[in-house]
Amino acid sequence: MAGDGRLRVEVVSPERTLFSGDATQVVTRTMDGGEIAFLPGHIAFLGALVENHTRIHLADGTVQDVAVHGGFVEVAPDHVTVLSDAAELAQQIDVERARRARERAEQALRAGHDAETESALRRAHARLAAVGGLDPAQH
Repeated sequence: MAGDGRLRVEVVSPERTLFSGDATQVVTRTMDGGEIAFLPGHIAFLGALVENHTRIHLADGTVQDVAVHGGFVEVAPDHVTVLSDAAELAQQIDVERARRARERAEQALRAGHDAETESALRRAHARLAAVGGLDPAQH
């Protein structure tokens, strides 16, 4: 696949493989470097992921949006594997539930900051970004 301008992409959680297919690009967010894009021919890379909206640009021109909640990304010239603690394809996300979770987390943060509440807010933002329901000013 490396020679045809495509990557084999897999998004795997502990429970199952959420996505497997061919793509031209993968954009995700790492702990150390912010957003990063992987194209065919990329050098080997291993990075820790934060909660984020990962975009898989498919070979047919569409984009598979994924809410990724931590984990790792492993890259080789012909493949990208997202090994996530938890991940959700955009079409599986309950938008209203994610909005309610964001509102609860925002209210809790007004009362005081803690790591669990901040993590809940980041998960809600990743979900809403993946479904296009997040105002860019909030991201």
